[in-house]
Amino acid sequence: MSASIRLLRCLKASRAFSSVTTEAAAQFPASLMRGSLPAQSDMKEPGVHWVFLGCPGVGKGTYASRLSQLLGVPHIATGDLVRDELASSGHLAQELADIVNKGKLVSDETIISLLSKRFESGAAKGESGFILDGFPRTIRQAEILDGVTNIDLVINLKLREDVLLEKCLGRRICSQCGGNFNVASIDIKEENGKPGIYMEPILPPSNCASKLISRADDTEEVVKERLRVYQAMSQPVEEFYRSQGKLLEFHLPGGIPESWPKLLQALNLDDSHEKRSAAA
Repeated sequence: MSASIRLLRCLKASRAFSSVTTEAAAQFPASLMRGSLPAQSDMKEPGVHWVFLGCPGVGKGTYASRLSQLLGVPHIATGDLVRDELASSGHLAQELADIVNKGKLVSDETIISLLSKRFESGAAKGESGFILDGFPRTIRQAEILDGVTNIDLVINLKLREDVLLEKCLGRRICSQCGGNFNVASIDIKEENGKPGIYMEPILPPSNCASKLISRADDTEEVVKERLRVYQAMSQPVEEFYRSQGKLLEFHLPGGIPESWPKLLQALNLDDSHEKRSAAA
C-alpha cells in the first residue's frame, strides 16, 4: 500500500480529522478575506484544522506549540517526526540522515509515511483537531491533504532572510534534557525603509548551559541551501491556499514578547485561558 493511500485511509478513519460541514467550509474562506477569524469561544469540536507555513527557523514550532496549548489540540511537527526517526534504529534513519545533512527536503512519500504513523497513534488516543507544522511543503502534499480533510486556516510566518540565518545558526539543544534554546542576540536597526527588529536570545538555565549542542544541519552552507529550496517549493503552496482564501500572512515584528500578542490579535484570540492555566 502506498504512503499516500495509507494517509488518506488514516485521516478518513480518525475522529481527529473528520470533515467540517459544507456550510462551515463555505463560510470560513469569506471570513478570512474580510480579515477576521471566528472567535475562540465559537470553535467547536472536533477542533481547529490549522497549518503553519514558513521558512526553516522562522519559529513555526514555537508559535504552533503555544497555540496548541491554548486551543487544546495536538501540535504535529514533521521536523520532530523526522528527528525522532533519525534517532531510532529504523530502516529510514540513514537515508534521512544523508538527506537532512545536505539541506535537502525529505521526499513526499517519506513524510506522508511518518505522518500516517503519527495520525494512527493520535486517533487511538482520541485526539481532536490538529495544528500541522512543516506539512505541506510541496503542492503535491497540499493536494493530498486537501483531498482528505478541510483545512480551516493556513498561517504563513514571514521573517527577513538575514534574521532567519542568524536565528538558525544560533539554535542550540540541551544534550541532556532535549530543551531548545537560541544564543543569537539580534538587534537590527531601521535602515532604508526597512523596519528594525530585535530578538533576545533564549538562554538555557544554568544546569543546561554546559550541555548545549548544535544541530548537525545548522551550518551556514546548509541553512542557506534549506532557505533556497524552501523558497522555490513554497510559492505554489502559498498560492494554493491563497486561492482558497485560507492564507493568513503574518510578518513577525520581533521576538516572542512582541510577536505573540500581535499573532493572537490577528487570529482574534486571547490568552486568558493560558493565563488562568498558569495561575492554577
